[in-house]
Amino acid sequence: MSKPADSDELRAMAALIKAKLSKKRYVHSVNVAEAAKALALKWGADPERAYLAGLLHDCCKELPYEEQKELMLGGPFPVSDAEWRAKPVWHGIAAASFMHAELGISDSEVLSAARWHTVAHANMTLLEEIVYMADLISAERSYRDVEHFRKLAFADLKKAMLEALQFSIDSVVRKGTPLPLCTAEAYNYYLMRTGTEQKPKSAERKKS
Repeated sequence: MSKPADSDELRAMAALIKAKLSKKRYVHSVNVAEAAKALALKWGADPERAYLAGLLHDCCKELPYEEQKELMLGGPFPVSDAEWRAKPVWHGIAAASFMHAELGISDSEVLSAARWHTVAHANMTLLEEIVYMADLISAERSYRDVEHFRKLAFADLKKAMLEALQFSIDSVVRKGTPLPLCTAEAYNYYLMRTGTEQKPKSAERKKS
């Protein structure tokens, strides 16, 4: 499937993940798909591709880690050492591998949107950014700053990515889990892209 998914294909994919996931995870997946579609319409991406990527981004989230690992090993996506040490991010890579091998999806942007939705990377495609943010702002989310992120995602997508990465990195640091280099590179990229990087102040000369 390299062309945009039509309504019949999307219904088939929804039925597949409904059978594969818990009710809570299925609701989240549909909500991410809806948020991704709305963001795509706002920012000029293909809404059907965005919906498909959002719908399937967590399709392997509830698989045992051993099964996620097998999908990752059998897939075409390189995995960094830090990612191998951070099991909570495996499901994105496993999802992309499953989508490619089992669902016949060959659209590289749809696959990469699933692959990178947990860790991000520098210079993401528009579709990747959309799915990353849709996962953060989906309708069932209720964390303290969610309304801020919802508004920002529709106002300034690049700035939303920067703040979302700051939010994610802070969470990783507090948990004491490995931070993939690609996430740090993404933060640096969006910091410079949005022009919010702090300029170093000249050292003050001591008065003689």
